[in-house]
Amino acid sequence: MIKSGRYWHPIEDGRIQCDVCPRFCRLKEGQRGMCFVRMREQDEIVLTTYGRSSGFCIDPIEKKPLNHFLPGTPILSFGTAGCNLACKFCQNWDISKSREMDRLMDQASPETIASAARETGCHSVAYTYNDPVIFLEYAVDIAQACKEMGIYSVAVTAGYITPQAREEFYQNMDAANVDLKGFTEDFYKKVCSGRLADVLETLCYLKQETDVWFEITTLLIPGQNDSESELEAMTQWVMENLGPEVPIHFTAFHPDFRMTDIPRTPPSTLLKAQRIALKNGIRHVYVGNVHDKSHSSTYCSHCGQILIGRDWYVLSDWNLTNEGHCNQCGTPCVGRFDGPPGNWGARRLPLRLANYSKIPLS
Repeated sequence: MIKSGRYWHPIEDGRIQCDVCPRFCRLKEGQRGMCFVRMREQDEIVLTTYGRSSGFCIDPIEKKPLNHFLPGTPILSFGTAGCNLACKFCQNWDISKSREMDRLMDQASPETIASAARETGCHSVAYTYNDPVIFLEYAVDIAQACKEMGIYSVAVTAGYITPQAREEFYQNMDAANVDLKGFTEDFYKKVCSGRLADVLETLCYLKQETDVWFEITTLLIPGQNDSESELEAMTQWVMENLGPEVPIHFTAFHPDFRMTDIPRTPPSTLLKAQRIALKNGIRHVYVGNVHDKSHSSTYCSHCGQILIGRDWYVLSDWNLTNEGHCNQCGTPCVGRFDGPPGNWGARRLPLRLANYSKIPLS
C-alpha cells in the first residue's frame, strides 16, 4: 500500500526534500531516498511499505534490549525493509538493506497489529529489525491503535531523525532503545554514513522534553569503537547530559555484513566498558550478547542487593516491590514497573497475522 508521507517540502530546483531524517534526500519524480522506502510520486513523498512487514515475532522484552520496562513480558516485534543509515556491521542487514519488496510477506493494518498483540497476551509492540523512523506514518498509526487497546509502543532505533519529525514520532512511543553506535564523528561518518551530533541531539530531546522511558545500546566492535578513551568520553557525556539513571547496554559484536574480517568482541572488552561506565556514575550498566548473569542483572543503587536477576532472557531473582522499590532498603529502581514481573522467559514465537486480520487493510 502506498501512503502519503509527512515532513517534506519542495525546493527551488524542482526536487522535493524529505525531512524525516538528517539525510535530507532530494528527490526527482520516481526517485527513492537512501532508506529505499520513501519515494517521490506525483509531487509528494510517499511511504511504499505502509501496511507491509518482513515478519512478526513474539519476543521477550529484554531482547530489545529493555531491562527496566515491564520485565518478563512478551512483546510483539516487527519491522519492514530499508534503513536510513548504512552501517557496515549491520546484524539485520538482510532486512535493513533489502531492496526486495517481496520480502514484505505479512500485510496488516494498524488495528490488526494492535488486536494481535492483545489477543496473544503481549503488553507492547516493538518497531524493530529496521529503524521505525523510516516508516514513521505506519508506526504512528500503529501506536495510536495500540494505545486505544491498552498496548504500549516501543521504538528500537538509531535516533537518526530530524527535530520536525521526532516530536510526532516520540509523542506516540512509550519506550525506546536508542542505538548509540559509537562516540566519534569519524566512526559515524566512515562506518555508518551518518552524524553523531544528530543522535546526541535526539537523546537530549528524549531526556529533557519527553516522558518516554529509554535505554541506550552500544555494540562494541574490536578496534573500531571500543577504546578506553572513547568509552570514557561516551559515559561521561551520558552522565553530564542524561544523568545517572539511563541504563546502558554494551553488547558483543559478531562478524557480519561488511565486517566479516573483524573478530567477535571478547567478554573482557564488555566488562571494561561496564567498569568505566560505573566509575563515571552510571548506575545501571549491562553486558549483552554473552551469557553472563552477574553482569546482566539489575542491582540496587543504594544497598547493592540484586533486584532483577537475568539468565539470558529468563528472570531468576526478583526483589522489587509492586511499586518498583528495593524490598530490602526501599530505594526506588528507575523504570516502568507494573506489579509482579511477567514469566514469558526466553521464548521466541514467530507469528503470521492472517489469523488476526479482522480489520481490513485500506
